[in-house]
Amino acid sequence: GLEGQTALDSGISAIAERKGKIISTDTQKIIFSSNGDTLSISLVMYQRSNKNTCMHQKTQVQRGKYIKKGQILAGGAATAGGELALGKNVLVAYMPWEGYNFEDAVLISERLVYEDIYTSFHIRKYEIQTHVTSQGPERITKEIPHLEARLLRNLDRNGIVMLGS
Repeated sequence: GLEGQTALDSGISAIAERKGKIISTDTQKIIFSSNGDTLSISLVMYQRSNKNTCMHQKTQVQRGKYIKKGQILAGGAATAGGELALGKNVLVAYMPWEGYNFEDAVLISERLVYEDIYTSFHIRKYEIQTHVTSQGPERITKEIPHLEARLLRNLDRNGIVMLGS
């Protein structure tokens, strides 16, 4: 089908513009030499897409290997082997089940939820501004009046939720 062309057209794959030899790869860039020139291709790492999903490229080449022009150097979350790869294969059955799936509803197994089979990452960016009021400038702090300490335990000193909490 068109899975390979669709993956290329999506722009998430890093493509070699010239033939050459891979000098080094890491999570941030791929460096290769071509006709005496050294080229560096930066990789996308955990950036927000226009649909708030996570864009992340993973290298698909190893150091010391030769590459051809047009070869895929890095792929994204929606690609596998240079082709579009969306979704998961699951066994489904269309049948009535105690009245819970009326007309356009489909029931899924709890296992799909508990094992994060269809989990995706979404990245949202929030910005706040402080203003100068008649009582002085506003402060960003975790000191929120009338809240118990246990409700504030996962906030850093600026009132931002701590990583991993």
